[in-house]
Amino acid sequence: MFEKLFGKKASSTVAKDRLRLVLIHDRANCSPEILELIKTDIINVISKYMEIDRQGLEIQITQTKSNSGNKSVPALYANIPIKSLKNSYK
Repeated sequence: MFEKLFGKKASSTVAKDRLRLVLIHDRANCSPEILELIKTDIINVISKYMEIDRQGLEIQITQTKSNSGNKSVPALYANIPIKSLKNSYK
């Protein structure tokens, strides 16, 4: 709510985002800075073709079983709500 009124994230939201980044770093040995760069790149590429809901965007690194099923490997998970395709690409 505060973000809509003042253009800033509430401190609880910022703290939650920071905690999420710390957990991701621990799980995948990926620094929070690198994850932010990846997130920015993904947003930039997808935004060329689609209008997306940046507030609903969720990108994280999780663990999943490998194809052989013997071990767990890092996986990039992206949930990107799409509002519409841009006119030039319909």
